[in-house]
Amino acid sequence: MARRRGFLAEYQRQVRLAEQRDRAAQRQYDASVRQAQAAQRSAERAQAAYLRASEADRKRLEKEAATAHIEAMQAEVNSRNVRLTETYAEIDGLLTATLAIDDFVDLESLRVVVQHPPFPRDDLRVPIPAPAPIPDPPLPVKREPQEPTGLFGRKKKIADAQAAVEAQYATDYYAWQAYTQELPGRRASQQAQYEEAERKRQHALDQALETYRIECEARDTEASKQNAELDELIAALGYGVVEAVQEYVGIVLANSVYPEDFPVSHEATFDPSNAELRLRVVIPGPAAIPTIKTYRYVKASDEITSSDLSQKDQKDRYLGVVNNVSLRSLHEVFEADRRGLVQAISLELGTETISPATGREVYVPFVVASVARAPFMELDLSAVTPSATLEHLRAGVSKNPFALTPISTTGVRKA
Repeated sequence: MARRRGFLAEYQRQVRLAEQRDRAAQRQYDASVRQAQAAQRSAERAQAAYLRASEADRKRLEKEAATAHIEAMQAEVNSRNVRLTETYAEIDGLLTATLAIDDFVDLESLRVVVQHPPFPRDDLRVPIPAPAPIPDPPLPVKREPQEPTGLFGRKKKIADAQAAVEAQYATDYYAWQAYTQELPGRRASQQAQYEEAERKRQHALDQALETYRIECEARDTEASKQNAELDELIAALGYGVVEAVQEYVGIVLANSVYPEDFPVSHEATFDPSNAELRLRVVIPGPAAIPTIKTYRYVKASDEITSSDLSQKDQKDRYLGVVNNVSLRSLHEVFEADRRGLVQAISLELGTETISPATGREVYVPFVVASVARAPFMELDLSAVTPSATLEHLRAGVSKNPFALTPISTTGVRKA
């Protein structure tokens, strides 16, 4: 019975799971940021007040801090209890959660429209500015000799000063001449460096554009492939092709996202000879359901403790999950199949667990039912008691799924 989930169904499932994870992660991140910011502000205020306080004030602040701690612990208890209530409401409402949703999937809505990201290296499009040309050096200037000081040896001093000026001018001139002779080579080297830098920029731009083109083509190719598969699915579904019916059912059930900590998987096989869909639903075992009844703060030990639900409450809740998921799976397939390709569903729901006898994973069936479309669509699931509805549909239901008690998967009568 096991069948590999089709590409489109798996894609749709991953999209829904990613959206669910993103929402959960964002809520958790936002809450943690708010708590951290609040705690930081509170600590800063307390530290500032403590440093300003006198001895008497410090005792008062210590008492206030103890009171604030108790209030904070109680607030944490209240927060945990609220989250626990929300969790149980989500678990208990697995059926009602889907009734307000139209489970029909318009396959055209799955058509991929490629959204290419912008080219990431626009900086490479900008040419490197040409360097400023190396200017000609100015001709050296012969300085006037300094006037000698003193009255003695004046003539010699003048001659020495004039000789120094001539020597400096000769040095400056030869340096100018040497620099001028080197200037064409310097300018050529500067231009060569500029042209090499431009060549490397253009080469990097060409490579980046080629990489971007290849990535865009890959996205276009993948989109075309998915859209071609979608076209094939739409056409085949119109003819009631077995694989298309199974693929469409897979897409519908992939849209059915359960709580993050309660993953549900489906396997479906369609028999065109009698228009019956064999549907296997696998749910988590009883350990996936919380067992805590409530949290409370114990002041004496400064601890948050919890009390557990009674065994009966745990048993009843898990049985409710089994009933709700069974009806939910039937409802989602029948409602989504507007063409009426599926005229009956042979449902089997159970869990996978480790056998204490063999140590290997085994499948434990909890519900078996064979349900015709017409009578099921007459039900008003918003007003039913799920256990009574399954009995009305002549389904076989385990007496104690919580204890992993299986039910026989043979001899189920069709409603």
